[in-house]
Amino acid sequence: MKKLTENILYQVIKKRPEQSYKGTYGRVLIIGGTKQFGGAAIMNALASVHSGAGLVTVATDPSNFTALHSHLPEAMVINFNDDLIPYIQSHDVILIGSGLGDRLDLVKTTFAAVSAKQIMIVDGSALTLVAANHLVWPISRLIITPHQMEWQRISDVPISQQTFEALNSSARAHFNVKPIVVLKQFHTQIYTDSGSFELTIGGPYQATGGMGDTLAGIIAGFVAQFSNTSLADNVLAAVYIHSAIADELAQQSFVTLPTQISAKLPYFMKKYAN
Repeated sequence: MKKLTENILYQVIKKRPEQSYKGTYGRVLIIGGTKQFGGAAIMNALASVHSGAGLVTVATDPSNFTALHSHLPEAMVINFNDDLIPYIQSHDVILIGSGLGDRLDLVKTTFAAVSAKQIMIVDGSALTLVAANHLVWPISRLIITPHQMEWQRISDVPISQQTFEALNSSARAHFNVKPIVVLKQFHTQIYTDSGSFELTIGGPYQATGGMGDTLAGIIAGFVAQFSNTSLADNVLAAVYIHSAIADELAQQSFVTLPTQISAKLPYFMKKYAN
């Protein structure tokens, strides 16, 4: 397994061309956030906007509208109980699952509407719903971001066996669409068509609710805007920068909050733009 290093940030993050506009950097649709878990979708959106996505729309429970607008006026909001199909079909990147609760209907609708050319990120509750209901993965450019229990549910690889690269790679190969797998654990592992990678930075100061939601949002922002590098490299860079910022913040704080990582993203990214 290859070690993921800072070099990936230099490979992916590029100076923006003078002649560009918000549409140049991708359209992201986030679907998540029930009444109880609205913060998850807000953290998705904060990370996606701060990491550079051009346009971000959040489909969420209406009870979250005011909170989202107060945290992030740059994002648009829609009611996830309305017809989402036109929105799903008109965005470059779809992120679904953070704080989604038991909304199986939204997962089914999204999976049916997404196309092969679109990037689909499946996180959180959506992963559990896929496993529990034996859903078929959509034919898209698929990225999944399970923690270890979620990976056990969808792959049948027990947590105790997930240290073995071969077992995880074999499980991934049996999907109807081979996704990029971001397996979140003490040293997060990433499985792609070009190989397997391990993150060697980060620490217990990241053990805070919302950390995975923020990572999913960064992935969405990176894959939306960096079209000149491979999808796999964009995911690797997003995973690395998430923990690199946490490491830097941890030099002066006991715990690192997910929203602090999002706030620091534009400044941290500036160091690598070339």
